[in-house]
Amino acid sequence: MYSSAEQAVSMITPGSNLFIQTAAAAPQQLIKALTARAHELSDITIYQMHTEGAAPYAEPRYEGIFNVNCFFIGANLRKAVQEGRAQYIPVFLSEIPALFRKKTIQIDYALIHVSPPDEHGYCSLGVSVDIAPAVLETARHIIAQVNPNMPRTHGNGFIHQSRLDSMVEVTDDIHELAIGPADEMTLKIAGYVASLVEDGATLQMGIGNIPNAVLSLLSGHRKLGIHTEMFSDGIIDLVESGVITGEMKKKWQDKIVASFMLGTKRLYQFANDNPLIEMLDVAYVNNTHVIRQNPKVTAINSAVEVDITGQVCADSIGQKMYSGVGGQMDFMRGASLSEGGRPIIAMPSTTANGTSKIVSVLKPGAGVVTTRAHVHYIVTEYGIANLYAKNLKERAAALIRIAHPMHREKLQEEVFDFFKSKPVIS
Repeated sequence: MYSSAEQAVSMITPGSNLFIQTAAAAPQQLIKALTARAHELSDITIYQMHTEGAAPYAEPRYEGIFNVNCFFIGANLRKAVQEGRAQYIPVFLSEIPALFRKKTIQIDYALIHVSPPDEHGYCSLGVSVDIAPAVLETARHIIAQVNPNMPRTHGNGFIHQSRLDSMVEVTDDIHELAIGPADEMTLKIAGYVASLVEDGATLQMGIGNIPNAVLSLLSGHRKLGIHTEMFSDGIIDLVESGVITGEMKKKWQDKIVASFMLGTKRLYQFANDNPLIEMLDVAYVNNTHVIRQNPKVTAINSAVEVDITGQVCADSIGQKMYSGVGGQMDFMRGASLSEGGRPIIAMPSTTANGTSKIVSVLKPGAGVVTTRAHVHYIVTEYGIANLYAKNLKERAAALIRIAHPMHREKLQEEVFDFFKSKPVIS
């Protein structure tokens, strides 16, 4: 059954729909072999979440051969999307699996990256389960890159080798993403966020400097749990020190629940054959009904900009698409409905060039990912604004207080026409 990558992708025919596995599990050898066949192919439609590593099929020279659709825009596709060579499909992460299960999207060939078969013939999807189970249930053909470096993870990510049309042996390192030390501003934001995390909370957080810094500040907490669409290295020390136990969770008590992971080799070794970790279908992980059953769900997400009424833009810079809807609303709503839950948006008060991220009006074309009716906490390095149950004028005052000082006066002036008076800030 084993073949070369070139032989494996030779079965792909013009006009096919392809799926490429997510994040660190993107099967780079299969991607490389597929792209090398571009001169023989046409009208290939690719569906994917964000992937790490190279995405050569999105290069300008392959336009019209590979038609790329992504449910979340990663760094390797951002330019292609912004230049119109690739397209973004806006959809909640929790709903993506249904697109495949209902055959709204039919996949002809799924390109995946798995661990070697165990003694029973089962391979693991390893670091990326997320939407893959739904794809593999309905895909006509499955081509697998088989790698001993892929962690064998527990949960919904097992597939028997008999279901694989072709297997390609590789020994590639799994893509790593290391988070550097936090700067002073990031630590200030993280400190405010950490103050909102209670003992016994169930955490959801993404990847990046702020979530990692928050985790680094939770060593004094007790009985924390994890139910998150993704996680990275920051949880390991908290597990090993006994801070993360999961004992207060109502769903998957004592377990870390996630759908994909992205970090360093240390994380992948920690996850390998670790029964503490359950890698589950994202239709379950991000299901608001499931999330809300856990206690004190504390969801920590980010934003591009927030207007003074609380509308959160997280997927675009004006009309320029930047990332995606992802699972932000799944967890913001789930946390809101959880007993003692706290939905949090954490961000610097300004962009890298000093522009305020708290604005009177969102940029033209900006996408509202979290609505003003769903928002609760907004955190910057200048403090915490709790917008829940506040009227619009009260919200404006709370947000201006945590804006960068050099922008506060201008914000007050800009919202005058909205309220017919200046919000009072102290």
